[in-house]
Amino acid sequence: MAMINILNTPDFQQSQRLRLNTLIRLRWLAIVGQSVTVLVVAYGLKFPLPVSLCFALIACSAWMNLFLAFRFPAAHRLTPFAAFGILIFDSLQLAGLLYMTGGLTNPFSLLMTVPVVISATSLPLRLTALLGGLVMTAATLLVFIHLPLPWHEGAPLAMPFIYVAGMWMAVLSSIAFTAMYAFRVAAEARLLANALAATELVLQREQHLSALDGLAAAAAHELGTPLATITLVAKEMEKALGSDPKYGEDVKLLRSQSERCREILKRLTSLSSEGEAHLSRLPLTSLVEEVTAPHRDFGISIKLRPGDRTGPEPVGRRNPGVIYGLGNLVENAVDFARKSVTVRWSWDDAAVTFSIIDDGPGFPPEIIDRIGEPYMSTRQGTEAGGGLGLGLFIAKTLLERSGAALDFRNSSGLGEGAVVQISWPRNVFLNPEMAPATMFDTA
Repeated sequence: MAMINILNTPDFQQSQRLRLNTLIRLRWLAIVGQSVTVLVVAYGLKFPLPVSLCFALIACSAWMNLFLAFRFPAAHRLTPFAAFGILIFDSLQLAGLLYMTGGLTNPFSLLMTVPVVISATSLPLRLTALLGGLVMTAATLLVFIHLPLPWHEGAPLAMPFIYVAGMWMAVLSSIAFTAMYAFRVAAEARLLANALAATELVLQREQHLSALDGLAAAAAHELGTPLATITLVAKEMEKALGSDPKYGEDVKLLRSQSERCREILKRLTSLSSEGEAHLSRLPLTSLVEEVTAPHRDFGISIKLRPGDRTGPEPVGRRNPGVIYGLGNLVENAVDFARKSVTVRWSWDDAAVTFSIIDDGPGFPPEIIDRIGEPYMSTRQGTEAGGGLGLGLFIAKTLLERSGAALDFRNSSGLGEGAVVQISWPRNVFLNPEMAPATMFDTA
């Protein structure tokens, strides 16, 4: 639960901060674009333009880039306030260029949205809102305060006010909508990245638990030889010392304790050798029992109902991710059930199916299509189990990684229970290596 709480909070840790090198590269691109535009307008189109003042502002941006490049390493990540200050500088520099080249009558005025969009993807919402307000204020001032738009000498281009008002509305709308869209996309990407990281941690934990048996066998094997040597030496010392009053009791104790250690290692070895076969391969009925057994003592009846079975029982490879995922779904069903949870399973020559049905309130229809998204609670209630959020995302990801397809629905209507059906192609259940690659596998 602590891990979930940490991942739920807005997070701007070192790995999520904007990298300084990214801003430097973007600014160099802007410097090149601004310089080419000024040169083309002034010397290519022969329009009157305050070239020296424009290049003075461009030079300020270049000097800022050089200072940051020499002052900090390329991989330096900015704090939110440092990035906010740099984006304010970029916004004011662009506003200054627009002031000298026609204000909002300049078609490049839409570039004022760029710093706000960058802020929306990487900075907290309050800083993005402040930057957006500053840029909107600058855009409003540029409607009324600006030098003439560069045009042919002696024939100034007078833009009607309705056009300038339209440009002002376009700039403000672009700032608002693109920033909001970018913020939402970036926030969802961060949540997904954190949730996938949590999924990987859970899977690693399950795999480590499954590996303990092999580690015990390895330890028993490695310790067996030196322990046998200790026992043999202790016996020889016991024979040599006989009833020696000083060391006889100590040698007997040493021999008895070495024999005890050998018995413990023998039990570990036998446990591994006896359990290795059935631990590495797991029949479907054993899988059902393993995922339901931990949830039987919570006052909810768990009913096991085998369905249609055609052909021999499928025996799949023991998969910690599948066991965790199915167990999580059963646990959530128990949390929301009123009296009982029914677990059904079936198989035929084509598919293996596992279904979990509870008699709880069911899934709200307005979010049933979004079930499985990280940090999303799908059912409301006062049950101690809480809602389905990150846990369901992890379960769904692990099961889909094994090649399963999940279907979430209500039994027959809202308030009459929820149904979760998990199905594998039979060949994939028997051989998980045949499962198609997913984003989680390749991330």
